[in-house]
Amino acid sequence: MTTAVLNRIIIRDEKIEKVIWVSFFVLATTFGAQVKIPLPFTPVPLTLQTFFVLLSGAYLGKKLGGLSQFLYFVLGGLGLPLFTSGGALWGPTGGYIVGFIFASWFVGFAIEKKWEIFYALLVGDLVLLSLGAFNLSFFVGGIKNAVILGMFPFIIGDLIKIIGVASILRLLRPSGSQ
Repeated sequence: MTTAVLNRIIIRDEKIEKVIWVSFFVLATTFGAQVKIPLPFTPVPLTLQTFFVLLSGAYLGKKLGGLSQFLYFVLGGLGLPLFTSGGALWGPTGGYIVGFIFASWFVGFAIEKKWEIFYALLVGDLVLLSLGAFNLSFFVGGIKNAVILGMFPFIIGDLIKIIGVASILRLLRPSGSQ
């Protein structure tokens, strides 16, 4: 059931609406960082950030989605407490934070190119995990260890997040559009 509020334009200025959505995804990614489960065998915690990173690219598109994650990166890098831990950019998880920008941009790009949403999200997540694992390799003794510690443990959770993002997009987009 749709309510009258959902059928009306509440914000008439498109620029203000874009600022609000970009800001929302900066805050949502910050929230996702606080929802974390430390894993005893890896320096990378399980978080909800990936969900919001992928959703930002899918919902806002490559430019605004990428911008939201770039702002998250910059604001956290300037010292605002946005990351799971202080100094995260310079530690084992810094590559994932950089990967947020590229993953969000890629997802938006792939959807704009009419990729199937699930595959766009899957490849976007692979971009994020790959950049994270590359950086992690400098802290755990090489790329093999980084893949074992920084990619494999997150596959199931990330698939669940991808299904969640795809489900939300189906609800937000009118039928007939991707």
